Amino acid sequence: MQSSPGRSTVFYGWRVVAVCSLIMLFAGGIPYFGFTAVFESIANEFGWSYTQISLAASIRGLETGLLAPVVGLLVDRWGPRKMVFGGCVIMGLGLIFLSRINSLGMFYAAFVLIAMGISATGHAAMMAAVANWFRKRVALATGIMASGAALGGLMIPVVVVLIDMFQWRTAMLILGFATWVICLPLSLLVRDRPEKYGCLPDGEQLSIVPVSEETPGARSPQVHIPAVQVPSTGSGQALKQRAFWHIALALTFQLMAVSAVITHVMPYFSSIGVSRAVSTLIATALPVASIFGRLSFGWLGDRFDKKRVSAVGFALTGLGMLFFGAIAGGGAWLLAPFLVFFSTGWGGNVTMRAALVREYFGREKFGTIHGLTLAVMTVGNIAGAPFVGWVFDKWHSYQGAWFGMAALSALAVLAVVTTPRPATVPDHEAHRGR
Repeated sequence: MQSSPGRSTVFYGWRVVAVCSLIMLFAGGIPYFGFTAVFESIANEFGWSYTQISLAASIRGLETGLLAPVVGLLVDRWGPRKMVFGGCVIMGLGLIFLSRINSLGMFYAAFVLIAMGISATGHAAMMAAVANWFRKRVALATGIMASGAALGGLMIPVVVVLIDMFQWRTAMLILGFATWVICLPLSLLVRDRPEKYGCLPDGEQLSIVPVSEETPGARSPQVHIPAVQVPSTGSGQALKQRAFWHIALALTFQLMAVSAVITHVMPYFSSIGVSRAVSTLIATALPVASIFGRLSFGWLGDRFDKKRVSAVGFALTGLGMLFFGAIAGGGAWLLAPFLVFFSTGWGGNVTMRAALVREYFGREKFGTIHGLTLAVMTVGNIAGAPFVGWVFDKWHSYQGAWFGMAALSALAVLAVVTTPRPATVPDHEAHRGR
């Protein structure tokens, strides 16, 4: 029997946050963060170039981005639970298929399946689920949920140990079945909008105003909606607004750097003589350290101007990339500022992405608009890792690529600080036939 959110003494929105966090921990930790651990094993077995293998990350990003608007639309229509359940099934299947590959085409096909699973279990669905349950505390709630994805970095040592113990093929097979066993039951606990359970976002209570039986056409009590001022924008309207493109492009520039670092962090350190044990530790620390940014920016985003908070995050990412590029010639001490600045900026704007979309465009079409944002960001996800792989294949050095990514972060700062202010209209979105 499923529990009833409406009868719980704890606002069920926080339970939705917890469940989404756990699913993203596992789903993000294996095919996203864990890919860097299997990168060299695949290269050694098949002899493929770093550019060819990096294209798998681009395929993952392309499919995820292309599907994001569709996932967002379906979440708005069907609710997140069905999408998340189906995504867990597909992602497990993709990992199992990856364990059986014997050609480059099969390798890419496996990542198409994995990307489809990530799309349905990733930010497009999860952030929509959380945004449905929160308004005043949406940044904090999103930050907590996104911290689950960051904790997925803890899966990197698990992937490394499984590869060392069983070789990479068996490791992928084990992780595929584990995805089904762990994530499928959790997906059944995700719930739709709070109005279905007798409350409003943030746990506010509905005020029921009785209607006289003598009133012509009266069939049910009227629901008194508290007056709040937030934007309410359709997906077509959003695409016509400068604000949408400023936000989407800023996030695209940052994602180019993030996807490149996540994919190449272990090969980069291997190229400059850092041991596999140390590079594993650093790759694990990156997403885990980003939790500070996800939570702190969630707190800041609920209290200060969201676009300024986001601009700080982009600036920190750029500083981190400068330190990252300088490690090869400047010494291991540069690892500390790289971890602090890069992880904080990256994590902070994972949180602020949903908060910005929620503030500028409202809740009614949040899933669709957020999905469209992710679709634009796909350009960064596709370009980042292969570009850096190409730079290394051509010059046998990563440094120039990292400094170029720092410059893109500066463009992200410029894009977000020049974002036009959102319009404000009465928010009656929560009760339109829901």
